[in-house]
Amino acid sequence: MPDLPPSPPRPGRPRQSRLPRIADVARLSGVSTATVDRVLNGRPGVRAPTVQRVMRAAAEIGYAVELPPDPAASLQPMRLAFVLPAGTNRFLAGLGRLISGAADQLAGFNMRARVDFIESFNPDLLGRHLKELGRDVDGVVFMAIDHPAVREAVNALADRGVPTVTLISDIGHARRAAYVGLDNRAAGRTAAYLMARFIGPRPAKVAMIAGSLSYRAHGEREMGFLHMFQEAYPAVEVVGLREGYDDQAKNHRQTKMLLARHPDLAGIYCIGGGPEGIAKALKEARRDSDVVLIGHGLTPEVRELLVDGTMDAVITQNPHGSLMSCVSIFANIRAGRPAQDGVEPARSEVVFRENLP
Repeated sequence: MPDLPPSPPRPGRPRQSRLPRIADVARLSGVSTATVDRVLNGRPGVRAPTVQRVMRAAAEIGYAVELPPDPAASLQPMRLAFVLPAGTNRFLAGLGRLISGAADQLAGFNMRARVDFIESFNPDLLGRHLKELGRDVDGVVFMAIDHPAVREAVNALADRGVPTVTLISDIGHARRAAYVGLDNRAAGRTAAYLMARFIGPRPAKVAMIAGSLSYRAHGEREMGFLHMFQEAYPAVEVVGLREGYDDQAKNHRQTKMLLARHPDLAGIYCIGGGPEGIAKALKEARRDSDVVLIGHGLTPEVRELLVDGTMDAVITQNPHGSLMSCVSIFANIRAGRPAQDGVEPARSEVVFRENLP
C-alpha cells in the first residue's frame, strides 16, 4: 500500500517545524503585530476581548509569553471607586450608568468598580468621603472641587498608597496620580470662537451660566471664553457670569433674569450642566431661534435641543474613552509603570445638528 502524503497544515496555523513568532500569533488572532506586541509586553491601550484573543492564540501555538510582573495576575481584583456629583446633570448621570454597566469589561482587566453619587458643590463632604474610601478601595476617580479640604484628602490617600485620578475637573497642588479630561481653557476659547462666528461681525451681548466656579473646569472655561473675546472679538460684550449649580430649574430662573435685564442678549454659554433649563426659558420667551446657545456634554436631551435648533453647538468628550483612560492609568500604576504611559489626552468634539453621531 503506497504511503499517504502528509496532511497539510490547518489554515491560519503555522507549521511547527520552527518556533512560533509574533507574526504567527497576529495571524491566528486576527490583529496586527503591533497589537500583539502591546499585549505580550503588558502595555495598556488594548481592549480586554482583544487581549484575551491574543493570549489564547499565543497559548494555542506554544508561543512563550513572559509578561512583566503585574498584580493583575493575582486573584484579588483591583477595587475602584468613582465619585460623581449628584443632581440633574444628565451627562454625569449617564457616565455613572456607563461605569456601573461596565462590570464585564472591567473584569477583563481584573478590576471592579463602584459608583458613588454625593451632594454636589460641597468640598467638606467630598473630602470626608474620599478619606473614608481609603479604607475600602485600591483607587479613586472623582470630579474634583478645588478646595483645601479636598486637597488634604487626596494627599492623605496618597500617604496610604491609594492613588487618585481626577475626572473632568482637576485640582491644584495635590498628589493625584493623573487627570482625565479636556483642556478646559481651550474648551472655553472654542465656545467663544463658535459664538462669535454664529453672531457675526456686529456689536452684541453674551452671557455665561456656570455650574459652580468651585470646579476648576468651570473657572478655566470662563477664563478661556473671556480672553478669546478680549483678544479677537472686542465688539462682543460679556455681560456677566451666573451660577446655576447644574440645576435645570436654577438655570431656567437665571436665564429669565438675563433676558429681562438684557433684551438684546445674543448668546449664552452654558459652562456646566442643565442646558435644558436655559432652553426652556428661551422657548418661553420665543428667543430660541435668535439667541445662540452653546454648551457641554452630549446627552439624549441635548441631542433633541440640537435637532430642534435651540442649541447651536455642544463641546463634548467620549465617556467610554474617559472610562478606559482611567482603567489604563490604574493598570499602569499596578504594573509599576508611569501612570499616563500610553494614555492619550482626552480630545474634545464639537457637535452640531448636522454632524450628530
